[in-house]
Amino acid sequence: MLNWGLIRQSAGQVPMGSGPTISPNIPGPPAPPTPPKKVKIALALGGGAARGWAHIGVLRALNEADIEVGMIAGTSIGALVGGCYLAGKLDELEAFARSLTMRRIASLLDLTIGGSGLFGGMRLTKRMQEHLEGFSIEELDRPFVAVASELNTGHEVWIANGSLITALRASYALPGIFEPVRTNGRTLVDGALVNPVPVSVCRAYEQPLVVAINLHYDLFGRSAVVKHTAGPLHGEQQRRDEAPYTKLGMTGVMVQAFNIIQDRISRARLAGDPPDLALHPRLSDIGLSEFHRAGEAIERGYEEASARLAEIRRMQEAFAR
Repeated sequence: MLNWGLIRQSAGQVPMGSGPTISPNIPGPPAPPTPPKKVKIALALGGGAARGWAHIGVLRALNEADIEVGMIAGTSIGALVGGCYLAGKLDELEAFARSLTMRRIASLLDLTIGGSGLFGGMRLTKRMQEHLEGFSIEELDRPFVAVASELNTGHEVWIANGSLITALRASYALPGIFEPVRTNGRTLVDGALVNPVPVSVCRAYEQPLVVAINLHYDLFGRSAVVKHTAGPLHGEQQRRDEAPYTKLGMTGVMVQAFNIIQDRISRARLAGDPPDLALHPRLSDIGLSEFHRAGEAIERGYEEASARLAEIRRMQEAFAR
């Protein structure tokens, strides 16, 4: 006679009344793999005066793509845009930039006589105070560093605490144009004199993925080189592939000289401490003082960042693994 109890037990069952039912040990579906956590990027926002409005476009493109920024180090106008972004005031800054005309720019510049710069900068400071008064760098939700230069020693100064407005003013105090900023016993001027694209700052903060925005990449290229050819009648002749020469005033010469300084220092610093990725908005036709062309600069920054989003995502995935 068949023992039905044994049959039921062999099938993984226990006869009624003999104890708890034990279910067969059948493995369930494998748990889906946990996606790697996205790595935040650190931005090194370079100096470049009016070309710096391109930083606004870069930040817009990154926000739309949900690429999170974990830190910003900024020099000159890079510090201004980066500081306003972390303070939640990018919309206000963009509205201000797009509203600028030649006449309005002139109204914001307070000419000084016998001072350390052509302009005191207090009118611009008052505009900043409308939106940034009371902000300190420590209160920002992510690390922020503004780069300045110490005038008496030539030292590179990293401002990572204290008044946000003071840090921004010091970082963009272009020598000869804006008066230096005196704070904590130091005389500070534009950080682009020592570190135009502050990748090294992000590295010092041990950021894993550093993206640099260099505003001078296409400023001094092959088109700016004077080519010499020997002519049969007139000996050596100059041939230029660039726009005709236009006479520069004193301020124009100072600005162009500063262009050259930033370009050469940027090349040297980035060669020694390169970023993981560099963005190069095409801005060579926008002059340092053409702040009224903000719309064009913002658009070019947006286009450059949008075109490089796939690269940034690939690098994020690689660093996450």
